Amino acid sequence: MAGRLARVWQALFTTHPARTTVMAFATVILGGTILLTLPLASGDGSATGIVTALFTATSAVCVTGLVVVDTGTHWSGFGQGVILTLIQVGGFGIMTMASLLALLVSGKLRLRMQLTAAAETKSLGLGDVRRVLLGVAGTTAAVELTVWAWLALRFRYGYGMPIGESVYHGFFHAVSAFNNAGFALQADSLTRYATDAWVTLPIAVAVILGGIGFPVLLELLRHRTRRRTTGRRGWSLHTKLTLVTTAALLVTGTVLTCLLEWGNRGTLGQFTWGEKLLNGFVHSVMTRSGGFNTIDVGSLEHATLLTTCALMFIGGGSAGTAGGIKVTTFAVLAAAMVAEVRGEPNSTIMGRRLAPHALRQALTVALLGVGIVISASLALMTVVKAPFEVVLFEAVSAFGVNGLSAGVSADLSVPGQLIVVVLMFVGRLGPVTLVSALALRERTRRYELPEERPVIG
Repeated sequence: MAGRLARVWQALFTTHPARTTVMAFATVILGGTILLTLPLASGDGSATGIVTALFTATSAVCVTGLVVVDTGTHWSGFGQGVILTLIQVGGFGIMTMASLLALLVSGKLRLRMQLTAAAETKSLGLGDVRRVLLGVAGTTAAVELTVWAWLALRFRYGYGMPIGESVYHGFFHAVSAFNNAGFALQADSLTRYATDAWVTLPIAVAVILGGIGFPVLLELLRHRTRRRTTGRRGWSLHTKLTLVTTAALLVTGTVLTCLLEWGNRGTLGQFTWGEKLLNGFVHSVMTRSGGFNTIDVGSLEHATLLTTCALMFIGGGSAGTAGGIKVTTFAVLAAAMVAEVRGEPNSTIMGRRLAPHALRQALTVALLGVGIVISASLALMTVVKAPFEVVLFEAVSAFGVNGLSAGVSADLSVPGQLIVVVLMFVGRLGPVTLVSALALRERTRRYELPEERPVIG
């Protein structure tokens, strides 16, 4: 019996990289939950409830940032250390980190571990895994250390924090920013620094770099070296799509936020015109999955809430720390729509024809995302007494592992917290990854059915 159970376990969760990733994330969340329930983890020395610990651990591992208790006051130094570790592990990727540790210890990777790492990092070939893992580690360390040093100096000499406190605050927010986690040590997130570009802009840059995805960052670094040594030019379609779409959405979000909130005294209306532009840009960046806020999200106009929901649903780049359906999915769907409007047989973008399976994958991810958000919103509305737009905002934020909240998270009941936990878990792993992880086996149809075209529209 034991041998049979072991074979079933291996067949379900160890022979498919996506299943292994799902189980690894679940295992780390469980471990974090146990640690956060310990009296040592709370500020007052009392044991934290299991649901609160589970919610916080899931939010940290899934780099979401939604909280039901204040991070800076409820958790002790040990508890905050656990949260920070979960953020780093979740952002770096469970399987990526496991593969990297194996690489550093043994100097080589087993085939199965290479497959798992390829699934996590979206590497295109097994031969690239070793280079990708080292690149991910180096990029993560470089960005986090740079932002850490900058913020520590600013907190020390700009706000008079003691050296130890400034170093700790700088490190915590640097890790949280690059991993798009949105956890802050202040109950008001970054609103106290809303007029200080020396704090908000470095954090925004870290969020952007973490959100566009490791494949893009690594290609940019390799391209610079390759161009200098060989003179070759050109980026891949994935990199160009990610950069162009990200830039367009950042500009669109900044413009719409400024236009809609310019005179709102609860948000941008209290600032000078320069500070309005700064906070409009920061808000646009954070909607991509950053999770920090410099303005009161609960005071946003309804039109701004809708705009923010759209940006959170799209999210950031693939294989990065951002969530959502990803900017490449959005770009592919937009290209397919343009091709259909023009009556063209193929979808093309930036001089390339898109493969049919890419269109199907994009459509699957988008429709699954819509279905998940609608289902979660309906479930939340049965347990939360709040306006529809606020509940929808919370659901989209959880699915997009964003972390922005209109004030609902702190008042969620136990059933509401559990719904959000599931939503964050699904949003972090991605609909396609989760579905493929649960599929017992792939099915290949050995015949073709007759073709027929239904009426559309």
